[in-house]
Amino acid sequence: MATHVIVMGVAGSGKSTVAELLAARLGLRFAEADRFHPPANIAKMERGVPLDDADRLPWLTDLAAWIRDREAEGASTVVACSALKRRYRDILRTGAPEVFFAHLAGTEEVIRDRLAARSGHFFPPALLSSQFRDLEPLQPDEHGITLDVAEPPERLVDRLAALLAAER
Repeated sequence: MATHVIVMGVAGSGKSTVAELLAARLGLRFAEADRFHPPANIAKMERGVPLDDADRLPWLTDLAAWIRDREAEGASTVVACSALKRRYRDILRTGAPEVFFAHLAGTEEVIRDRLAARSGHFFPPALLSSQFRDLEPLQPDEHGITLDVAEPPERLVDRLAALLAAER
């Protein structure tokens, strides 16, 4: 059975960095969820308008289909995706029998500082508060772990790689 890891969290939490490093370390297929957004979603965010559930549904469905296709190929994956709400994660879980979530968590102040320091991304820092409002942390019955973004990405990858190895 393939392994599917979704590195989740609000914008600026380091999802893409950690997910890419983890995929490279473990030799797994990587997907950046932002690349699955339709142009209308990106345009909406660029205008400073938060996405709603209706905007996210086709995006999440496409991501779940991508995971399902990799599962059918027997290919393990790492996906960088916000997956803010439980119902979003439920949709993503339809892609494979076992999906593991790694929630990169930090305070709004820490994340806001990170967003202010990055450039070249369509997500405006003004939308961060809406993501924190939408965020539903992992529940005890969800397969995953919450990690502190204060740790360096390499340390987070070390922890995730060890945890995934122990689960096999």
